Amino acid sequence: MFALARRRCLQSAASTPIALSASIPTFLLPAFHTPAPRTFATTSPCHSKIGSAPLSLPPDVSFKIIVPPASGRGARVQPMSTVQVKGPLGELSMQVPAYLTINMDPALAGPTLTVQNSSDAKQRAMWGTTRAYLQNHILGVSEGHSAILRLVGVGYRASVEPSATTVEPTYAGQLFVNLKVGYSHPVELGIPWGVKASTPQPTRLLLEGPEKEVVMQFAAKIRMWRKPEPYKGKGIFVNSETIRLKNKKIK
Repeated sequence: MFALARRRCLQSAASTPIALSASIPTFLLPAFHTPAPRTFATTSPCHSKIGSAPLSLPPDVSFKIIVPPASGRGARVQPMSTVQVKGPLGELSMQVPAYLTINMDPALAGPTLTVQNSSDAKQRAMWGTTRAYLQNHILGVSEGHSAILRLVGVGYRASVEPSATTVEPTYAGQLFVNLKVGYSHPVELGIPWGVKASTPQPTRLLLEGPEKEVVMQFAAKIRMWRKPEPYKGKGIFVNSETIRLKNKKIK
C-alpha cells in the first residue's frame, strides 16, 4: 500500500513538482527523489591502444597482404585477407577478418590496423588481438620464441631422443622428448613440426620455434605430466613460473 502511494506521489511530482514541494514537509522531500546511479569507479573508462599501435617490422622481414577475390552480391560471409610474414627463421601466415584494414603507408612507423566500426564490441576486441598475433609472427620469424622448462624433483630429468617405443612419428626425422618424472612407464612426446628441443642440463628443457602458440602449447602438454604441487614444490615449471608452498596437512 505504501509503495503504491509513493508511486502516485512520484507521478504527480513529475507533472507538478511545485505542488509536491508545497504539500509535503521539507524533511520528507529526499525520500521522493530518485537517486542518481552510482558507479564502481570514479574515473572515466580508458580503452587499450594496442590495436592502433603500428607493427614493429625489422628490415629483414617481409610483410605481404593477399587480398581475396571479391565475393558475389548478397554473400553472407565476407572473405578474409591473408597476411604472409617471411623472415630468416621461416614463414608464417594468418587470416585477417574482413572488417580489419591494414594500412601499409610508408610514411607511417609501420603497418597500422584499423576497424570499420570502433564502437562494436567484437571488432574492438579482435582489433588488439589480431595486432598482437601479427606482432608475435613478426618476432617469431626474426628472432624466434622460446620456453624453458625446469624439472624439480628427485630423479626428474629430460632428454631428446631420435626414436620412441610408445609413439609413432608423424613426419620424417621427428625427434621425441623423453621424460623421467616418477612414472614406471616411459613418457615420450613427439616434438611438433618447426619446434626445436634441447637439454642444456638434465633438468632443463629448452623449446624454440617461430610460432609462439605452438611452442607454448607443447610446453603446456609437457607440464601436464607433472603439474607443480604446493606441498613439496615438485613438478615441471614453465619459464618464470613459481608456486607458493603450503603447510603439510595434519589430521
